[in-house]
Amino acid sequence: MSENPPILRPDLARALVPDTRREGQPTIGMVSLGCPKALVDSERILTRLRAEGYAISPDYKGADAVIVNTCGFLDSAKAESLEAIGEALQENGRVIVTGCLGAEPDYITGAHPKVLAVTGPHQYEAVLDAVHGAVPPAPDPFIDLLPATGVSLTPRHYSYLKISEGCNHHCKFCIIPDMRGRLVSRPAHAVLREAEKLVEAGVKELLVISQDTSAYGVDRKHDVSPWKGGEVRTHITDLAREMGKLGAWVRLHYVYPYPHVDQLIPLMAGGRILPYLDIPFQHASRRILKLMKRPGNADGVLERIREWRAICPELTLRSTFIVGFPGETEDEFEELLDFLDEAELDRVGCFQYSPVAGAPANELPDPVPEELKEDRWNRLMALQADISAERLQRRIGSTIEVLVDRVEGDCAVARSAADAPEIDGVVHIGNAAGLASGELVRVQVTAADAYDLHAVPAGE
Repeated sequence: MSENPPILRPDLARALVPDTRREGQPTIGMVSLGCPKALVDSERILTRLRAEGYAISPDYKGADAVIVNTCGFLDSAKAESLEAIGEALQENGRVIVTGCLGAEPDYITGAHPKVLAVTGPHQYEAVLDAVHGAVPPAPDPFIDLLPATGVSLTPRHYSYLKISEGCNHHCKFCIIPDMRGRLVSRPAHAVLREAEKLVEAGVKELLVISQDTSAYGVDRKHDVSPWKGGEVRTHITDLAREMGKLGAWVRLHYVYPYPHVDQLIPLMAGGRILPYLDIPFQHASRRILKLMKRPGNADGVLERIREWRAICPELTLRSTFIVGFPGETEDEFEELLDFLDEAELDRVGCFQYSPVAGAPANELPDPVPEELKEDRWNRLMALQADISAERLQRRIGSTIEVLVDRVEGDCAVARSAADAPEIDGVVHIGNAAGLASGELVRVQVTAADAYDLHAVPAGE
């Protein structure tokens, strides 16, 4: 299992960007750190640059300048962003910084005064202006033709689809609203048209992302858009229902458990969208949740989980939790373990609480010692490994549909409906000769470990 949020490095991955360059064509490199929402920002920036005639370099040395899209979610992420900036400066020397950490320009320039420019998150025009200043465009309209789907930093068969920006929550451990602002939802017809174009281009899986997917459309008072001869509300249930008609997998991320989330479960049971919910519960103790300034209580959550599974038995539940939050007692941590034992969540990510500059939680008393945080993290992940292994054992002998991510000789790595890219487990397929990346196939599960399944093509 990968970290959550994952660290996405298109410069180190198999980024699907044009690798040819005409003589005299200016070239830009990109490093994208942090969550999938930042990755979407990177794709949009690169798409704009390609439209202006820039080539995209897969490495530092082949670029006239490098953009580093930073993460500022945790102090560890800030440190990694500074390291990436330093690496780009050393390898290339001409660096433009954007993204969440860009909201703290003095922090960046204090460590790296030689960066060319610093812009904040989703400030596309400011990034383009900085690129223009560093490397003027030189487009050739007869050669530099942008593909209709733009630049993708993910494999061709899946794509992240960002439906909104910002967040209205005030969680004490988080500074995302300070960096990215309050919720701003895209119009429903714009989201659906983008989804439609992606599917037309061959995308098999749409991963719906935002800071708060459940709140989609609240800022627009769930206004109505014309769509396909009818109307569609700017509401996650309407959006999911319409995307479910496109013939691709639709996976929902960052879904807060508002009451209307219950309306999504029948769509999952009916096969409209994937039976997968990514819900950040964060803790089970009512007191700790109150300290975090988050709603919820364990008993109510457990009851809803039982109701959801009764409607959709195939439902996969993923969540994230924080251990070692200031003031967390051993009894409250045990309460969290009891919750996990009863909830039997399929996928769990866990963070050790880390102070973030500017977060209100920094002022809370009774910090948990670092060694105790690590101990609690290890205990929680050990319990969850047992839960995950037991749940995956139940799938042995079943036949499931999977999406092939890559083929390596006679073996393939794929994902089922229960597996989001980068953060969940995978399905290892043997006897995979003849399979291709991006192919949807049926396989029979033959074995399981703590996080992954092992399978062969169905019928063998």
